[in-house]
Amino acid sequence: MTFDKMIEAMTPDVYQSLRRSVELGKWPNGVRLTAEQRETSLRAVIAYEHKHQVPEEQRVGYIDRTRPDGTQHGSDPLQPQVLKILTDG
Repeated sequence: MTFDKMIEAMTPDVYQSLRRSVELGKWPNGVRLTAEQRETSLRAVIAYEHKHQVPEEQRVGYIDRTRPDGTQHGSDPLQPQVLKILTDG
């Protein structure tokens, strides 16, 4: 089975279980994930969320940058950075 076919066949329960395993660093039976298992599981979770159009605020790794007054704090790491060159004169 290819990775894409696995994502297509993944049920919401399997997705939730994988997501929880990545968050905790261990499988439901308590066995620790290896670095490779964690990386592969995280890729599967991200692919599932993309394919099923999970809202951004519900995706794994989402960081809410909204202040209590509704404004944003911090910079968006996906936005291009502006390079300012200062010269004398």
